[in-house]
Order: sequence, then C-alpha cells, then structure tokens
Amino acid sequence: MSRLVKRGPPSTIVIKLGTSSIVHEETHQPLLSILSAVVETVISLRSHGHKVVLVSSGAIGVGLRTMDIPQRPKSLSKKQALAAIGQGRLIALWDNLFGQFDQRTAQVLLTRGDISDRTRYLNAVNTLNELLSMGVVPIVNENDTISVSEIKFGDNDTLSAITSSMIHADYLFLLTDVDGLYTSNPRKDPSARKLDVVISVAAIRAQVSTSTLGSSLGTGGMETKLIAAEIATGAGVTTVIASSKQPSVIVDIIDYYTALKSTSVPTSGTVSPIIPQKLDQVDLDEVAASLSWPRPPHTVFKPALIPMRDLKAWTSHTLYPAGSVIIDSGAHAVLSRRESGGRLLPAGVLGVRGSFASGQAVRILVHRRTEGVLVEVKEVAQMSYSNVAATTPCTPVLEPGPSVTASVTSLVPLSRSGSSASLSDNMSSDSQTITDDEILSIEKMDECENWDCEEVGRGLANYNSAQISRVRGLNSARIVQLIGYADTEYVVENITIRVSA
Repeated sequence: MSRLVKRGPPSTIVIKLGTSSIVHEETHQPLLSILSAVVETVISLRSHGHKVVLVSSGAIGVGLRTMDIPQRPKSLSKKQALAAIGQGRLIALWDNLFGQFDQRTAQVLLTRGDISDRTRYLNAVNTLNELLSMGVVPIVNENDTISVSEIKFGDNDTLSAITSSMIHADYLFLLTDVDGLYTSNPRKDPSARKLDVVISVAAIRAQVSTSTLGSSLGTGGMETKLIAAEIATGAGVTTVIASSKQPSVIVDIIDYYTALKSTSVPTSGTVSPIIPQKLDQVDLDEVAASLSWPRPPHTVFKPALIPMRDLKAWTSHTLYPAGSVIIDSGAHAVLSRRESGGRLLPAGVLGVRGSFASGQAVRILVHRRTEGVLVEVKEVAQMSYSNVAATTPCTPVLEPGPSVTASVTSLVPLSRSGSSASLSDNMSSDSQTITDDEILSIEKMDECENWDCEEVGRGLANYNSAQISRVRGLNSARIVQLIGYADTEYVVENITIRVSA
C-alpha cells in the first residue's frame, strides 16, 4: 500500500498456510519464494509491534519429497510415517528462514486429544501466550504422526481457528491459492464472483460452492475454511481469506482495516477521525467508499457482535461428544437466547442417546414434533412446571402452553448457594409420589431413538445418561428423589446453541 498510514495498536495475528502453498503439487519441492515472503511478512508485522502465530501444514508433502514418493499414499500408517519424516525437515526449513532475520521460533504440535482435555488445553494456552510474550514466533501444526482426524479431514484449518480462539487473536488469516471466497471455483467457472464481506457463514453457505476447491496434497479446501471462519468469528476473531502467492497483502489488509476502524462518516459526508472501533461495529462499505481507499484483494468474515466465552468455545469446538440429549423446540428457542445462560433443566429434555458420564460433552438435538404428537406430553410439561419457578435461577420466563416449550423459566435472580435449599424445600411442598400417568408418559418417550433430530449445539452434562433419562420431562425438584442427590438442578450446562440464519 503506497500511502502512509498511522499504525494502530498492536494486534495478535494467526496466519495459516496450507500444504499447497508450501510444496509444489507435483514435484513436492518446497516453494521457497512463498515461504520466504511469508517470513518477511511476519518480520514486518513484528516490527510494527504485532504478535504472530504461524499454523503450518506440509509435513506429509515434505515427507513425500524426502522419500521420493510420487503421490500421497492412501494407507493411514504410511501417511503418518511420512508426517514423522517430513515434520522435522519442515520445522528446520522454517527455522532456517526465520534465522536469517535472527527471529526465534518454537515448534508446537497439538492433537485433538491435547485440547479436548481442559487442563492440557489451558496449559497449551499458557505456553502459547508465554512464547508470544518472549518475542518468539510459535509454529503450530497438527501432530499428524498420532492424529487420525487431521489426516482424514484437514483439521489444520480448524486448528488455526481454535488456536486463534485460544489466544484471543485479533485476526486469523487463511492463506490459500485463491484471493478470497468465490461463489464457485474461479479456476473452472469464469462467472465465479468473489465475496468481499461475509457477516454470517451460515447465511452464505447457500450462495457458494465449495466441493471442487483444494489440491491433491492438501486435506481441506474451501469448506474447511468456512468451518474455521465460523469458529473464529464466533470467538470474536476477524477472519480473512487471502492469496498465499502475495503474503505481504496481510500488512496491507491490517493497515486498511486500521484506517477504517479509526474513521467515521458524519452526516455531512466528510471523513473525520474517531476513537478506533471494533471491526464488527464498522459499516465497511460506507466508510471504504468515502475514503477512496484501494481495497486489498481478500474476503473478510466479520467477528460476532457478542463473542463466545472461552469455556463455551472449548466445549463447542474441541470436545468430541460422547452422546446426545434431545430437547423440544421450545427449549431450543429459550436456549437460543443469551439470557438463558446456556443451562438446561430436565423439564425440557425429551430423551437421550448413547451412554455418557457426568462432565462429558454431549450433542444437543432438537426434535420438532407435529401438533398431534405434542398433545402426548402436554401433561408432563404442566406437571414439570407446577413449581419450577422456585428452582430455576437467572433464566427467562416461558409459561407452559399448547406445546412443551420450556426448559428454563425465571428471570428472578437466585444465588447458586440457594439452589440445593430450593430443591429440598420443593421436595417437601411438592408431591413425592410419581403417578402411573407420569410413568406412562415417560415410557412413551422411549421411541426417541427413532426420531429424526437435528444437532443444534453442544454442552457439558452434569449427570450421566441414565440419570438424565430418569428425570427427563420432570420438574427439577424430582432429581433428589429419582437420583438420590442433586448437585445442580441443571442437567446440561455451558450449552452453545448454533443460531441459523
């Protein structure tokens, strides 16, 4: 960018480089021109005060060149062996290039097992933050030698998004062989149109075709980048897809948005400087048009207005669910509201699938019943909510009506310390006898295994699958009677609901 710009505050930046940008697709020779340009870009960013993390694929591609193997093998064990051979050479190549500028690097190899354990996840977060504070450039890669998921599904795009979420990055740059997100493959479709700004990944999916993008060496493509963008923007990270052929565009893009965030458009139509804003608060088209500023080629995914909390992000994107909890559509509607706190009472549960222990991640499935079927469980809903207000702190009111709609019900504050007392108090005031009708209604729910359900989110179970199955559809005051104890009135917490466009 030719014009001089006033540098904004230092940012934390994650740059992801795919295999097709690191080694040649046919000869498997390292693309030294691109790698050198990436290194120079990182050095430039650091000279401006930014902290940079590099997520690098390419271990298998480098391994292919080292062993003189013409094409990527299909055997998982051979892929893992090639990853073991190539990873050492790959990190040595990066270290040598950064060494020309006296820049220290560090190798960080992660697997899903590492980040699915909360303690190890936090240790990884602390290590990355410490490396950044020491002025080191961490080079992150999936540990392909022991990780099955990355080799099969191209998880380095997802890994870069999770990494950006872990360190609360400001930007995630997904460098690929095209300069943005197109409606179809621009290499084959001349009418393909580039999308400059994406506000909602869910809304844009119907407009783009992602099935044909990606190289023979890589494991991802544009679809995995959309998944990564969804994860990162949900955590409040501005995500950019740009071309790896010109890595210096990263500096131009950051300067471009620094200028936009520090500029407003008053009613007079003239441009005036203001206090820097967050990108999600800026009307990009309006401000850019008024500036007559050349826009670097890229696609930007605007971050969420309300970023997901760290614990929810970890639950939603790093844990492999052990089972499922089925809820009704009313409970889904309530949990979609931020004020629900992501906590589910047994009254909103219709059934469970699979076996899971307390503390494990579970899928949240919604079953949208027909009007006729809803009548079957109407009495269960009314019984569940006869005294539910006293046992449901900090959640919105949703009275039981013509459908089973509630899993959380009161906005009246109630401290967590009083939860156990409220449960015991209700046990004395509520009937402690489970009626035959109640048992019959619960038995009718056993057909849930055959229901057509849709996954809408994930959360952490407070009770195991058998216990949740026993209290499903009931008032939380029944938990002590049916299970023998009640650590909490919520059967699932830290729920993240995906809101469709």
